[in-house]
Amino acid sequence: MGMFDDSLDNAVASRITRPAPKGAPAQMRFLVRQLKGTRAVAELLGISQRTVERYVKDEIKRPRPELAARLSGEVRRRWQPRVRERAKKQAATSTGIVIETRARFGFTAAPGSTDDARIRLVTQHLPPRYAARLFDAQARGATEQELKSIAAEGLQEEYFRDRGRRAAGLSVEFTDIDYVEFDF
Repeated sequence: MGMFDDSLDNAVASRITRPAPKGAPAQMRFLVRQLKGTRAVAELLGISQRTVERYVKDEIKRPRPELAARLSGEVRRRWQPRVRERAKKQAATSTGIVIETRARFGFTAAPGSTDDARIRLVTQHLPPRYAARLFDAQARGATEQELKSIAAEGLQEEYFRDRGRRAAGLSVEFTDIDYVEFDF
């Protein structure tokens, strides 16, 4: 996963209404219920079926760090799927999405002009059509570059061109990304 993909997932996860299971045994029981068996969970996590059974029975309580990370990641990914889908649908049809980023934005210009590339902190609401494009691209497994280009196009239209009211021929370069955060 990349920076854009993780940020979209975090934005959707912020809409969760109930806390996910915290301890390893509770997380393992949740996955066993979701995947309908210990064998499927063992294959998913790369551990033995007996180890899964021992977690379910509370015989093991503290997993190795790499297993703990995989376990919590899988639980987080599967927790409240209908809430996640509803949040994505709402953003894609009515509310849109907010992007906050610190990156180098630049334009084609003469050296020394104010249009030279520089680090900017930009927070901008993107309309639902960009949220829909981002979520569709993420669902089909788009690369980080594709997600970045959709976000760059949205920022170009909404922030720099002000929805077509200025800088009609402006083409924005979106590089050296420090961080990206999405929110609803």
